[in-house]
Amino acid sequence: MPRIAFLGPLGTFTEEALLSQDDLAQGELVPVGSIPEVLAVTERGEVDLGFVAIENAIEGTVNASIDALAFEHDLLIQREIVIPIHQNLLAPPGSTLADIRAVMSIPVATAQVRGWLAANLPGVEEIAANSTAEAARLVGDGGHPGTAAIAPAVAAELYGLDLLATEIEDHPENKTRFVVVAKEGIPAPTGHDKTTIVCFQSFDRPGSLLAILQEFAARAINLTKLESRPTKTSLGQYCFAIDLEGHIAEELVADCLRDIKAKIADVKFLGSYPAAGEHGESRRRDAEVAWRQADEWVQLLRSSIER
Repeated sequence: MPRIAFLGPLGTFTEEALLSQDDLAQGELVPVGSIPEVLAVTERGEVDLGFVAIENAIEGTVNASIDALAFEHDLLIQREIVIPIHQNLLAPPGSTLADIRAVMSIPVATAQVRGWLAANLPGVEEIAANSTAEAARLVGDGGHPGTAAIAPAVAAELYGLDLLATEIEDHPENKTRFVVVAKEGIPAPTGHDKTTIVCFQSFDRPGSLLAILQEFAARAINLTKLESRPTKTSLGQYCFAIDLEGHIAEELVADCLRDIKAKIADVKFLGSYPAAGEHGESRRRDAEVAWRQADEWVQLLRSSIER
């Protein structure tokens, strides 16, 4: 039975996503106080797996996750899970909206309801917490009068709070992507996979990003995400976090990563793993066939070289 660290306390969206996976739900679940600590205890071997949010449909990348994976820890993504997210306003029993002077939550959750807050609680103070459930627990403890939490509905039951407003996220298609990470191991290809890498440039020059993207375009490899992140070494120095369709076991993907690795300072491989959602289009399989045919042609020509 694996030990699995996740962002606690009980009642977070992270726990909800984790429990949506039947095999993971059978493990020993270990709530941890912050995303960086989830990744740290996983790398130290105190748990077998870590489970963290990495991207939200409204707010974008969860920077604490991607930066820690890119710069601080050597961990490999094992799978991704995507679930719908509904934010709610939780307050002590008997409270009304007129009583609320502050809201508490993890900043990425507060950002998902900014429009609702402006319309319904203009000028309300925002207090940061390590997680949505921690915010609910702190409000439930009674030490923050006049404060409501932005959290999952299940947290109201856990921490004795009332639901003042439900589904207050600014966009109805709000979803969050979570990943499972481990110290080692690349899952076998499934035919519907994703690969995540971080590309580091030798130096900033015109066309450096284009040179990377051309490798994917030439092989018809679709990118599902591309984001620049500061390298934390100097102002203006950035790396590129990239999600692409395909698995390192595929010759087409392997060839692409090989060429990128050869032309830039470094590539950090964060994993090839089963992708969530519907199966991708057939264009990558067609490109794989074309690549194999071209490779056979080159091998035939090279076999004719005189020794």
